[in-house]
Amino acid sequence: MNSDFTWNVRVYYEDTDTGGVVFYANYLKFFERARTEWLRAAGINQGLLSEKHHTMFVVKSTAVDYHAPAKLDDELKLTVVVERLGRASVQFVQEAWRVDGTQGHLLTSGRIRVGCVDTRTFRPSPIPDEVLARIKKTG
Repeated sequence: MNSDFTWNVRVYYEDTDTGGVVFYANYLKFFERARTEWLRAAGINQGLLSEKHHTMFVVKSTAVDYHAPAKLDDELKLTVVVERLGRASVQFVQEAWRVDGTQGHLLTSGRIRVGCVDTRTFRPSPIPDEVLARIKKTG
């Protein structure tokens, strides 16, 4: 479970299907929350990014593998690792682990690529230098 950043979440009823298992698409929501908290921990405020630089991050692609189910009331540890940093994009490797005492069980792993876009045109835009520096320092 090694990573650059972790964020814990609890599985709620709203996250599950009728069988009490986390609905597969909800892992993308969990991963999004972890990346948002990773940005926050790096000192990157997404609202200010938009206001000051007229840029924002959008998801360009995802590839997710499901290894085992998470169930109602499970505690999950979400991990965030920067795999590749480009001038206008960041590729992350993320995992969801069920926390079981001192060990964990890998449930889901994914590769998520986000791009930086201009908020006015939605065209690719370079990541602002100060944000790029914070990502390099954190990731």
